[in-house]
Order: sequence, then structure tokens, then C-alpha cells
Amino acid sequence: QAPIKATCEDMSCKTGFPEDVHSAVVSRSVHGGQPLLNVRFRSCDGNKKIHFGSSEPEDFRVGEDGVVYAERSFQLSAEPTEFVVSAQDKETQEEWQMKVKLTPEPAFAGASEKKIEDIVFPWQQYKHSSPLKRQKRDWVIPPINLPENSRGPFPQELVRIRSDRDKSLSLRYSVTGPGADQPPTGIFIINPISGQLSVTKPLDREQIASFHLRAHAVDVNGNQVENPIDIVINVIDMNDNRPEFLHQVWNGTVPEGSKPGTYVMTVTAIDADDPNAQNGMLRYRILSQAPSSPSPNMFTINNETGDIITVAAGLDREKVQQYTLIIQATDMEGNPTYGLSNTATAVITVTDVNDNPPEFTAMTFYGEVPENRVDVIVANLTVTDKDQPHTPAWNAMYRMTGGDPTGRFTILTDPNSNDGLVTVVKPIDFETNRMFVLTVAAENQVPLAKGIQHPPQSTATVSITVIDVNESPYFVPNPKLVRQEEGLLAGSTLTTFTAQDPDRYMQQTSLRYSKLSDPANWLKIDPINGQITTTAVLDRESIYVQNNMYNATFLASDNGIPPMSGTGTLQIYLLDINDNAPQVNPKEATTCETLQPNAINITAVDPDIDPNAGPFAFELPDTPASIKRNWTIVRISGDHAQLSLRIRFLEAGIYDVPIVITDSGNPHASSTSVLKVKVCQCDINGDCTDVDRIVGAGLGTGAIIAILLCIIILLILVLMFVVWMKRRDKERQAKQLLIDPEDDVRDNILKYDEEGGGEEDQDYDLSQLQQPDTVEPDAIKPVGIRRLDERPIHAEPQYPVRSAAPHPGDIGDFINEGLKAADNDPTAPPYDSLLVFDYEGSGSTAGSLSSLNSSSSGGEQDYDYLNDWGPRFKKLADMYGGGDD
Repeated sequence: QAPIKATCEDMSCKTGFPEDVHSAVVSRSVHGGQPLLNVRFRSCDGNKKIHFGSSEPEDFRVGEDGVVYAERSFQLSAEPTEFVVSAQDKETQEEWQMKVKLTPEPAFAGASEKKIEDIVFPWQQYKHSSPLKRQKRDWVIPPINLPENSRGPFPQELVRIRSDRDKSLSLRYSVTGPGADQPPTGIFIINPISGQLSVTKPLDREQIASFHLRAHAVDVNGNQVENPIDIVINVIDMNDNRPEFLHQVWNGTVPEGSKPGTYVMTVTAIDADDPNAQNGMLRYRILSQAPSSPSPNMFTINNETGDIITVAAGLDREKVQQYTLIIQATDMEGNPTYGLSNTATAVITVTDVNDNPPEFTAMTFYGEVPENRVDVIVANLTVTDKDQPHTPAWNAMYRMTGGDPTGRFTILTDPNSNDGLVTVVKPIDFETNRMFVLTVAAENQVPLAKGIQHPPQSTATVSITVIDVNESPYFVPNPKLVRQEEGLLAGSTLTTFTAQDPDRYMQQTSLRYSKLSDPANWLKIDPINGQITTTAVLDRESIYVQNNMYNATFLASDNGIPPMSGTGTLQIYLLDINDNAPQVNPKEATTCETLQPNAINITAVDPDIDPNAGPFAFELPDTPASIKRNWTIVRISGDHAQLSLRIRFLEAGIYDVPIVITDSGNPHASSTSVLKVKVCQCDINGDCTDVDRIVGAGLGTGAIIAILLCIIILLILVLMFVVWMKRRDKERQAKQLLIDPEDDVRDNILKYDEEGGGEEDQDYDLSQLQQPDTVEPDAIKPVGIRRLDERPIHAEPQYPVRSAAPHPGDIGDFINEGLKAADNDPTAPPYDSLLVFDYEGSGSTAGSLSSLNSSSSGGEQDYDYLNDWGPRFKKLADMYGGGDD
């Protein structure tokens, strides 16, 4: 690289671009984001806020620092590329413009010295259209192009930086920016005296495509003598990277029967080299195809885009389902001599289209079905289809085209085998149809592809034979309705209910009849002729009759193989007769003992229906005479009447009032119903005030029975408890204490609630704890050792001595007897009362507590040790350990 000289000269300050046209030489291949040149704008006051713009914003942009960048990657033509850079003051909107002319560098421009125009004069446009003025600019250095992977020798000189002031001043040069003093540091260095800029090692464009440095010139005192200039170093690409496919295996599909030119897929490879140079320009081609049938060149590839298309006809999935292509990508525009290449695999699957219709495997299919059976598969229709299984082009649909006018059959498709399943959906009667001949057709779910010469469907015949089976007899009619008056006596013939056998072609005996359901058990049927007779009186008011209708079910059976039976329902509509007398409702009522208000509303109830029910007639009987004397009844409607007092006052109590009710039947039916009326004292509102007394006096029979039952149950429970208690007492009396006499628990009984005088007063007489009959009368302690608080010894009355038992006895009985003897002893003091112990004897081994008396006793002791015993003895220490105080 020949050194380039840059000069600078002083100018008078004037705001604007220093030149109106700026020319720069750049590489032919321009990358997106690559810095191309630096435009200088001079602001005399230094406070202007300048915004830079480009007339070609889609290709170039200008940064705030005046650096022009490429917006996209492109190739410069041989002719210079021109555009305008504008600068606008954001506050005053004043605008300046400069034309930029980019010229592509010739081949190997960096190997020979070339002259660079140092100074250009910008033109400035004012708002008053003043003429353009040309000025010198500061340093202007075009981009430097440096090939990557250079072999040296290093350091390799790139350019020489000089200032015109070095003639009168001693200057020092330096560079800053990434690659110099910023990471990666040390790639570029500059001789501070001569200004020679050099590169120290090979560059890699794939890592850093360009470097943006800034050169500085200062005097020996460090004062800046020139404004810094920008140096752009572009790394020229070398073909040092092979193409790489995005995927090693590419998958694509193409329908069978596709015409030539059908798009299949696109394969893509990338090259790390410059895509705008030959090093990164790729070309594709197909190296091989497998299999090679029906043609070795079924596909072609666009050498620039990688699009794979068909070039030959004859794709048939039924013959070749998949093709494998080896694709090669070569850079240097596919130059086999200088380009680098790589390969990948393209797998193309031929997808199915409906180019084969289904075909029946036989012209006629056969099947058979028992009569009266439904949801039965009677025949399997099998087809073949060469298309891909389980796709719409392979799935078959079946339909019947003839032979089934009543719709007794349907054809379903088995999703796994694709077979047609002829199924019966309506019962078939052998006596009516013994055979069916169906015509069926099969076709795919999707229509055949265009241009296919085969018929779209296949047809076949299905012959179905109906098998005769033993059928169930059936009653005619079913159900059978019979109208009959109720009250028909037992043994009367009601009707005949017979059945028919549909099997006309089978040899069978006559039918047999039986009863299946008869809720009230009123009927019986003759097993031979089906005659029905009554076994009880028919009653319309029975609980088994609903809406005047009584239902009974009968069974008819044959002797076929297997035996079959059928059921029939007999419905008896019972006509009403006047066989029930009306009754009064309610049965009990309450009224006041005075005349007003005293009306009681009653209703007549008759199980019969019209015309054997209401309207009803109400009256009071002639006897007893007190009824009509005390009461009167008035009918207020066909079913209702009102009972009231005839006299002014009737004593409170319960009265039975008979009422005669007659219905409207022919002949009439009447009955005398007793109404229990409770007469009570009433308040001014007509409410009873002595209801409790009346109700208590008038308890019904049911209430009395319930009370008696409760009393009896209570007595039984008390009696059972008494018997259980007596049995438990007997068991306790019969129980023996099965222990040794020497282990008698009474030996361990101690007498508590006593306190002696001290250790010397502990000589107890343990013989008192033995059985009383074993204590000798003269075994009495001497007076000298008896406790002072014991009762005195003197003559005691003689009490009956308890007889000695052959066994130790119950300790509880022993204690009770001792207690009883003590209670009956008039000389014994109440030793179980509160005792006062103000003297506890003398000579105790515990010593006297008088040693803890105060210092007033005259003894001289040192109590200072109490201070060492802790806070609990602090009070004592203060009292006795305080010295003479």
C-alpha cells in the first residue's frame, strides 16, 4: 500500500460545508452498515445543533458525527454514484448542502500509489440565495481497503498522515478507536513522528468487516494543532469459507401426476464470505437422483435461488413413493475450479392423489340373516384400492342402488379394512320375504383426479337369504279392552283372550296360556282355549283400579325350538254401581256451648261416582229425641251441610251426633254416620277456652291404648332392673376372698388422721389391724408407753363378740362392723373429730429449732457468710451480717 499524504491549512471561519462537491473512492462491493467517508461541517459559534440528511435514504445515511454509512449491500457500477448530503440547523432551520460523488476503486488500487485530493471547497446555500462560496477543508482521507488473511510481512504500512504545520512545528501523531487503543487493541499502530499508519497482523473480514479510526496531531506540549480526522479501513473479502446448508436433510412433497414445472421445495445455503462478491455468490446443482425411474432427470434446481421443480412427467406414487436428491452449492458463482462447494440431501415424497377407484374383489357377495334380527352384519364387501391407505383417496363409501325399497339394510365402512358391512336395520319376516338381491356401488370420499380414464365407481350384487326361526306368539288385539260392571261374582266368565303363532311353516302344537300378572288376583285363564273367568268379586273401588281401569297380563307359549312366548294385556273397564253408602267427613268437630257462633260444616264422602254419588240428603234421626231437640242440620250444597245448636245453651262436653246421609243412586244408598262434637266454652272471638279439659276428658281409644302400653313397658323395665339388682347382690354375697390368711389385706390397714409426740411415740399396736377375733383380751400395752392422746383404759361394756368365720371374710364387712361397734360405744370419744396437737413430746432426734434465734440470745456469731449465699439470703445477710450496726 503506497503512503497517502494528507494536508491541512488554516482557513477563515465560516459556517457550512468546506466544499460543495466531495469525491471519494470506495470499494466496488459495499456492505450494509459500512462507513464510506466522513463529511466535515464547520460551525463557527460551536452551539448549532446540526441534523444531517441524505437525498438517497434507502442507500445512504449520515450519522450525527458526519460519517456516511451504506444502508444496504450493493455493487457500485463503473459510473460514479452521486447523492446530496444536507445539514440543517434544528433551531433556525437554515440548511446547507453538499454533493458527494463515489467512484469504485480499480482492481488492486491499494498496490500502487494514487493521488487523493486533499482539499475540496464546499458550497453553502443561504436563505437569500447568495452565491456559492468555496473553501478549503481539513484532512480528507478516503477509505483504505485491506485484504483479509494477508501473509505480511508485518507490520505492513497502510498510509502516512501529515500536516502542513509540521514544517514549522514539531508534531506528534496518534490514532484511536477499535483496533488501535480499543478492543481489539494493537491491530493498527502509527509512528508518532512520521505519521506512518501500519497493520500488525492478518485481518478476518468475517469477524470485523471494517475499522473506524480517528487520527490526531498535537504539538510537543500536547496541544491539538489539527482537528481529528476519520480513517475508514475496509477489509477486502477472500474466499476462505465454504458454503453451508441450513439443513443437512431437506424434506419436500409433490403430488403424483404433477405436470413439469411444478414447484417442489427450496434449499438454502449460506456463505460467510461477502455475499455481494464472487466469494459469497452461490450456485446450486443436482448431483444425483435415486431412484432414476421413470427418468433420471425428474427434477431440476434453480442455480441461484435453490428452487427445485419437476421437469418430467410420470410421477406415480404407486410405483415410486420417494426420491432422494444430492444437492451441491458452490461459491465463486459456481466456478468449479476456484469455488468451494458443499452438499446436502433433499428427500422428496410423492403424495397420493385419487387416481385409482375402488374395485370389488367379486361380482357377487352372499349372506344370510335370521328373521326379526336387527343390527346384524350379513355380508362383508371387500374392495381393493391402490391409493395410499387411510386417506380420502383410499377410503371407500358404499351405497345401495337397488333391491331394498323399504330400507331394511344399510352399508357401513370398516375404517381399518375399508370393507363394506351390510347391516340389517329393520326386522325381516321370513313369511313375507325369503331372499333379497341388492345392488351396491363403491366410490372414494374424494372424486377421481382429472384425466383418469377409470370409471369413478365399482358395482356388485349382494344375495341375502332369510332364515326362518321360531317366533313369539302374539295376542290379537293387544291390549284387549273389556267393559264390565263391578260386583261380578266369582266364577263368572269374563271374556276369551287368545293369541296367534306367526310361524306358518313350522310344525307346532297348539298354544298354552297362563297368567303373568293379576294384582288383585281376580282372574284365571283356561290354558287351552284362553277363556278368562273371575275368582273374586270385581270392585271398582279397589286400590288396584286406576281411573276405573284394571290391567292383567297373560302369557301364550308354544313348543318350538327354542320355545317362545308372547304377552298380552287385558284391560277391564269397571262400570260403577251404587254399592257404597256415603259417610260424613270430618268425624270430629268443635263448637261453642252458646247458640252463636255454633255452625259446623260437614261434607258427605262417597267412593262411588256419578250418578251414584251426590247430591246428598242430610237429616237427623228421630231417635234419640235429644238429637233433634238439641241440634239442627241444613244442606248448603250438593255435598255439604251445616250442623248447629237448636237450643240457646248446651253444657260443655263431648256429644255423639248421628247423621243420616243418602246419595242419589238408583236405588238410593244411605248410612248413619256419627259425628263426635266437642262443646266448649268460648271467648268473644269464638275460640274455645277449655279445650284442654275437654280434650283430656275426651281421649280417644287409640290414645288410651297408647298410654296403657307405655305404662306396661315402664313397669316391665322397673321389674327387670329389680331382678338384676337382686341377682348382683347374691353374686357378691356368694363370692369368697381366695387369698392366704397371712396375706390378708387387713394387715396393711393403717390408722391415719393421728399424730404422735415424736420418734419415741411410734410404738403402734399392729395387732389392732388383725381380725378382731384373733386379738387377745389381755394384750394391752403398758401405761408407760401408751400415747397421751389415746382414749383412757377403763372398763368397757361387753358387746357381742363376732363369731369367727372359716375364712378371712370381706374387708369391707369388717370395717363396717368395726364402725358400727365404735358408734355404739358410749364411752369412746369422737376420735374422728378435729384434734389439737400443741405438745409433741420430748427427746426428738431432730433437735431443737431454737438455734435459729436472734442475736438477743447473747451468742456471738459471724453471719457474713450469708452474703455468699446469693440473693435469696440477702434479707438475712442485711439483718445479721451488718456488723455493729
